[in-house]
Amino acid sequence: MDNKKKFGLIGYPLGHSMSPLIHRELFRSSGLEASYELFEISPEKLPQSRQELEKFSGFNITIPHKTAIIPLTDELGESAERYNSVNCIHNLDGKFTGYNTDCDGFLRSVSGMPLDGKVLILGCGGVGRMIAIETALHGGEITLAVIPQDVQNAQILMANIVDKCSGAYVKIVPIDGITKKYDLLINATPVGMYPKTEACAVSDEVIENCDNVFDVIYNPTETLLMKKARAMGKRAVGGTAMLVYQAVKAHEIWYGGKFTQEEISKIITAVEQEVDRMNRA
Repeated sequence: MDNKKKFGLIGYPLGHSMSPLIHRELFRSSGLEASYELFEISPEKLPQSRQELEKFSGFNITIPHKTAIIPLTDELGESAERYNSVNCIHNLDGKFTGYNTDCDGFLRSVSGMPLDGKVLILGCGGVGRMIAIETALHGGEITLAVIPQDVQNAQILMANIVDKCSGAYVKIVPIDGITKKYDLLINATPVGMYPKTEACAVSDEVIENCDNVFDVIYNPTETLLMKKARAMGKRAVGGTAMLVYQAVKAHEIWYGGKFTQEEISKIITAVEQEVDRMNRA
């Protein structure tokens, strides 16, 4: 294996990112000598950046380039086409193939949770849209819980879900009007994110009525929603797992990387420790 392979993350602005830590640990587990660097590209410069990006064997894409990068690709994987969003590119002999590994990260994070049951999803933004469509594709009955100003977006998403998954069950409720019991609660909103860690998107009663909880937030590593759910004896998973698993999928794509569950769990723990350390600093 070429020991000079280069990988990286493009976005603008990038600020502090957990990606270098995650990917370097994955390379170390693989025994692959490779670099992973942050590469800021402003939106106006992205269309002319193809030649510069060809120095990478593979790279990740974050905000605001996930859709804008598509014209620079030669081919799209099925998940990237489904969401019109690319967060991973494999450069094979100058051919750019775009993928969406966010959905893989989500699905692996909720492994063992009843995604095919009654699923309550809070929020309908970018990540909420992906989660809702994946849930529908896995046979889940979806309830979208949103704030009043997001009802129209939720209706658009509902139509989108039915279009992509014929026969899907979807309903919309106000986030303060949730009354039923659910197999799985998914928080796809930023409520509870650092530094506003004392916020919780739903009441204790709603959490009590849900058997499992998944929160897309990874900072803090344990949100108030997760703390409450665990105190009630429920299984709760945070967003760090999703962050790491989407990176794992990228390594599988880039060079056929293989990782044990133990190796992945250690990286999830390392990321959580780094997030906690940053918050204490």
